Amino acid sequence: MIGIIIGSGIFKTPSEIATATQSPLVVLLCWLAGGVIALFGAFTYAELATMFPQSGGVYVFLREGYGRGMAFVFGWTYMLVSKPAAAAGIAVIFTENLHPLLGLTWDARYTTIALIVALTFINARGVSLGAGVATVLTALKVLALIAIVALALVLRKGSGDNFHAAPSTQPLHLVLVGIMSGVLWTYDGWSDVGAIAGEIKQPDRKLPLIYMGGTIFISGLYLAVNAVYIWMMPLPEMARFADPEIAKTGNVASAIVTSLVGSAGGAAIMLVIVISTLGSTLGSILTGARVTYAQSRDALLFAFLSRVHPRFGTPNVALWCQCLLSCAAVWFLESFGKMAGSFVFTMWIFYGLAGATIFIMRAKRPDLPRAYRCFGYPVVPLLFVASSVMMTALSIMADWKTCLTWIGVLLAGIPVYLVWSRITPPQRP
Repeated sequence: MIGIIIGSGIFKTPSEIATATQSPLVVLLCWLAGGVIALFGAFTYAELATMFPQSGGVYVFLREGYGRGMAFVFGWTYMLVSKPAAAAGIAVIFTENLHPLLGLTWDARYTTIALIVALTFINARGVSLGAGVATVLTALKVLALIAIVALALVLRKGSGDNFHAAPSTQPLHLVLVGIMSGVLWTYDGWSDVGAIAGEIKQPDRKLPLIYMGGTIFISGLYLAVNAVYIWMMPLPEMARFADPEIAKTGNVASAIVTSLVGSAGGAAIMLVIVISTLGSTLGSILTGARVTYAQSRDALLFAFLSRVHPRFGTPNVALWCQCLLSCAAVWFLESFGKMAGSFVFTMWIFYGLAGATIFIMRAKRPDLPRAYRCFGYPVVPLLFVASSVMMTALSIMADWKTCLTWIGVLLAGIPVYLVWSRITPPQRP
């Protein structure tokens, strides 16, 4: 879970956020709000996951709460757009940092596609192998972020004056979309552990700990890192790294580490980003194909997608299909922004719908065994659902033309389901 969350966002989004506001307090409060939203989602999903410890995560919650039609539309959108774009987007950042580090000049898409294929192969060999590699990479990047905080505190080269706000040129409500979109992209991944719930031993005991422990740890780490960023670099200077030309030479984290330990620090932080995005891409591939696998087992997609490798016990066909779609996203979309935007907008619609199923389950199936009951119910899940509605509405207000494209893909799943339900046999027991 931590390996998926810590990807490109913590290195890429601070400069984008700094272009939207010159208030350090607003920046830190938004990072705190993002952590609270993710934690409320973790509380909510922990109850749902222990009720339905099956591979699929959000897909399973939607199927149980709303029926097969809603589950199909989610799986359709997730398979075609959301997850391939997310995995591809993280892999693109890996390549953007690897090429300058090694002095490579060929088409970056070839490197990105090679990475996706290699990591899919690792995941197809077994969840233990994939998780083992992800654990090593996660440990390295967590230690690197902690090291940035520790170096800044020990060397004390920052300035408290950087926490003073400059006059704002725009009302707060107009800049919140850009800020919170970046923040929530950076936190994204807290829900993905549910996608492999069916492969976790003792899910009743472990899933709540994973959901809540991982989210709390990440929230604290992100707040500390961003506070150090601001302490070391004023927001106007941080915003310069949002310029594509300046971004080619580094980012906020590399500039700060360079100021702390010298020119070797820039190369070191680029290596950290390579490691970070490598682990996040691995984890994203690990969880993504499980939704397609679960949907196929429910006779809501082609049966061959639910085939399991006879030796390794992994959904290898779904993994390789996801790999193909991710490679297509790399080749045709190219831009990280397009990939990330498609994922964030579509997923938060379904995050909110899935969170609302906790109310449906409490009303319709109160006797269903619950190893964990959501903390703060009904206020906590209600606030989580309200947050997803707010993000969806604000995103449409900010860029309705782009959002209409993704809504079109989502809604196209409805007629496809109607056709599918007529030509496929009844659901298998």
